[in-house]
Amino acid sequence: MVVITKNGLRTIRLGIKSLMLHKLRSFLTILGLLFGVASVIAMLAVGEGANYEALEQIKALGPTNVMVRSQRPPETRSMKEGSRWQWFEYGLRYVDAERIRALLPRAEHVVSVRETPFSLRNGQHWASSIIVGTEPAWLDVVSVRVAEGRWIGDVDLDQRENVIVLGNQAAQVLFPLDKPLGKIIQAGPTRFTVIGVLEDVGREASPGGMPLDMCCFVPITTSRQRFGDTVRKRSVGSEERTKVELHEIKLKMPSTREVLPAAQLLSSVLEIGARTQDDVKLIVPLETLRQHEATARIFNIVLGSIAIISLLVGGIGIMNVMLATVTERTREIGIRRALGARRINIVWQFLIETAVLSSVGGLLGVAFGVGIPAMITLLSGNLTIVLAHHVALAAGISVAVGLLFGLYPAWRAARMDPVEALRHE
Repeated sequence: MVVITKNGLRTIRLGIKSLMLHKLRSFLTILGLLFGVASVIAMLAVGEGANYEALEQIKALGPTNVMVRSQRPPETRSMKEGSRWQWFEYGLRYVDAERIRALLPRAEHVVSVRETPFSLRNGQHWASSIIVGTEPAWLDVVSVRVAEGRWIGDVDLDQRENVIVLGNQAAQVLFPLDKPLGKIIQAGPTRFTVIGVLEDVGREASPGGMPLDMCCFVPITTSRQRFGDTVRKRSVGSEERTKVELHEIKLKMPSTREVLPAAQLLSSVLEIGARTQDDVKLIVPLETLRQHEATARIFNIVLGSIAIISLLVGGIGIMNVMLATVTERTREIGIRRALGARRINIVWQFLIETAVLSSVGGLLGVAFGVGIPAMITLLSGNLTIVLAHHVALAAGISVAVGLLFGLYPAWRAARMDPVEALRHE
């Protein structure tokens, strides 16, 4: 328990009174620490929010998932200067999915995915979408839930049923006033019955570039039968045909420990990086997650270092002001020493002044530091996260820096010769 004596209280009052005699100077000194503390909290909050959103997007892909995706190989000069009619064939095949199922029996799910760009119509309403042909296990792999109706079943897959599940935004665009379940939508000449609507996913996007909420899902057998494996693109005087059997194969492993061995096996089986055309890439969210977490730690250290430098600048400001104060009050110090004040009393007087400046600057800095991220989130919509230990760290460093930089002026005042101090004009 700390007991403050009468002399201690007198010293505290004297220190505060001295600060109040120079209000503008004290205010400007407080501002230096205020901006330092506020910048520490605000910068770390912005960085923490950005890191959180990025990590959530990576986690949405699934840390136990491995994805193999078809990619269009780079065009050669002969391809660019070729005829007006062009034919491309690349990417994953159905046989690749079967090989993966045979080689990785421990995989919980191996899901094939086909993507076909289409304009969907419901009367006068239409939406540009990607019709994703997939399997019943897709829902478990991507961890998305059905908001209304049901998901694709094994019977739909076996019977090649013309059923479709809409992404949340696609449902709102195509059915702004009606309930979509049981309704018919048109995809070119093909009519599909809506059997379900997915929940709003928001941040996640499909690998094809279309937001997942705007995608629609059908049985992969139906997709192959109705749309085929070849996509035609026609323009004036030219035509391009592209054949891709599977755009993606998704795997879900039982645990994160089995993800990297599975990825290595897939890479060797599919000869990723050694194929005649670079048309397949491997995506391992777990590796990306670990890399981003390491980058986020470095990013936070850099942000914190920059902000702490601003606190040190504020501390230098305190030292400069206190040294000027010591010079101005040399005669006062001499009088106090002549009346019996000890060196420790002089030290405490100046340290109390420093502590008051740094504490007030720290508290105001915390208020501004918490308010600035909230304002950023309100005005820009970007997520910011203020952590309690960041606030405590900034406030603690503020007080520590103030006291540290106040030690030398206090020591210098206490070391003055009383006789020489009394002669000072």
